[in-house]
Amino acid sequence: MDLTHVVVLAVLQGIVEFLPISSSGHLILVPALLGWPDQGLAFDIAVHLGTLAAVVFYLRREVVTLVCAAFDRRARDFELAWSIVLATLPVGVAGLLMADLVDGVLRSPAVVAAATAGFGVVLWLADRFSGGARSEHELGMRRAVLIGLGQVLALVPGTSRSGITMTVGLAVGLSRKAAARFSFLLAIPAIGMAASWNTYELAVSPEPVMWSVLLIAAALSAATAFAAIAIFLRIIERVGMWGFALYRLALAAVIVLVMY
Repeated sequence: MDLTHVVVLAVLQGIVEFLPISSSGHLILVPALLGWPDQGLAFDIAVHLGTLAAVVFYLRREVVTLVCAAFDRRARDFELAWSIVLATLPVGVAGLLMADLVDGVLRSPAVVAAATAGFGVVLWLADRFSGGARSEHELGMRRAVLIGLGQVLALVPGTSRSGITMTVGLAVGLSRKAAARFSFLLAIPAIGMAASWNTYELAVSPEPVMWSVLLIAAALSAATAFAAIAIFLRIIERVGMWGFALYRLALAAVIVLVMY
């Protein structure tokens, strides 16, 4: 890959991974607009590992607390820790069962555009009418499972994993910031599983690995993802989701115009 491609796509992935605006839509649209070839599996693994490192580092205190709490029934966060586990199981199972479908017909620009627009509207509706005030510590396992079931929809390219988990979080009564924080916590096992599976695919493929390029991509995606998480959590209670919903509608329109 050209260094310009690496920088642009890694920074883009870092920014959009944790915002509710569909990373799939951007990673389809930008190379198509610029006439760039597919970035390849190794690059995808590198930028996902970079974003994983960013969210783990940003939430490092919570991560340590939750890991310890998972083994102590008396801990305040015992239920939250196991809520994350339960909410992760549906997407793990569905990902294995739907792998061929997700990598096949669901990757069409039409599906990406429809999911980007449709779930953008649903995000706005959830934000507009929920009025929730619960923190992630008050979520409960039943609501966590509902968010986990919603996360399965993120297997459809264009849905946005962050977007759909925040949408369901808002719908079950979480505040905007709590919905975002729970979504980011859920990202850790979700991205970890996806990166593990992609690493296995890379290990059994003949694709050459350019380690210097991958290190640059991972570092750039990590830095931009960390900044995106920090900024998003600081502003989300004030600005709400309407701007992200409008952006998704515009992105879907551009995808249709460019790809068709």
